[in-house]
Amino acid sequence: MSGAGIAGREELLAEQDPQKAPTRQLLKGFLHHRLAVTSLIVLVLLLIACFGAAWIAPYPQGQQDLLTGPTPPSGAHWLGTDELGRDYLSEILFSGQISLAIGLAVALLATVVGTALGAIAGYVGGWIGELIMRITDLFLIVPAIALLAVILQGLGPSPTTIVLALTALGWTYIARVVRAQVLSLREKDFIDAARGIGASGLRILVSHLLPNLAGVIVVAMSLAVASSIIAESTLSFLGFGVQPPQTSWGSMLSQAAGYVGTPQVYLLYFPGLFILVTVLCVNFIGDGLRDALDPQGKNL
Repeated sequence: MSGAGIAGREELLAEQDPQKAPTRQLLKGFLHHRLAVTSLIVLVLLLIACFGAAWIAPYPQGQQDLLTGPTPPSGAHWLGTDELGRDYLSEILFSGQISLAIGLAVALLATVVGTALGAIAGYVGGWIGELIMRITDLFLIVPAIALLAVILQGLGPSPTTIVLALTALGWTYIARVVRAQVLSLREKDFIDAARGIGASGLRILVSHLLPNLAGVIVVAMSLAVASSIIAESTLSFLGFGVQPPQTSWGSMLSQAAGYVGTPQVYLLYFPGLFILVTVLCVNFIGDGLRDALDPQGKNL
């Protein structure tokens, strides 16, 4: 190919390839999404409070006062105490370390696996793409909670096995979304131009396709964080998740389930409230990032 022909394709590539928003523009777009900014502040404070619980929590983890027993919220114990006389706010903050760590780890791993497999299925296509998508469909039709319970019963319900089990089932949604986006982009002119100047398939995927999927991937990852926290809480509530002496928000819900209809029902409300606030914050942050990364986005 002549030098003029390559130069022409490079110009076409530069003109057609959608550009990622500059950092300043991305930040400006996100800051206009007030709900997302508020959610980010709340989530950061929650992360600091949980992972800094050793310094922030009003009482040490697991400190018991059996003579106190379950008491309602008071000046000494802002969220009350549980049946063992432990300060409930302190226990919630320490338990949040497990719930948040599992949610973030699963979201990261599931996003990496799902993005890689979805991008390969969409760009390579053929029997490889079909095989990946049939495996994806197989995972989607399996009753997730039942399979997770069986896996955790066999491997043991440690935080590590919970992360691996949730990742094994959590990548499928991201893979399908990424594949659909890659299928719509791979026939664009800027991809043809990249092929024309000799770019390899891997380079096209990494340098041209994935950057243009940033918004989709970020939103999918935010959803994965929320769904992972909910899934872990569900498993722990059913008794298949985190086991004593470790605790998570889900296991706290399970332990407090027997107080429904009693004056100590607050023991059920507070862990659920922390789960609800965390999931809402993550979802709103994802919405804000999606709008900021969308070239034609609409900021709230």
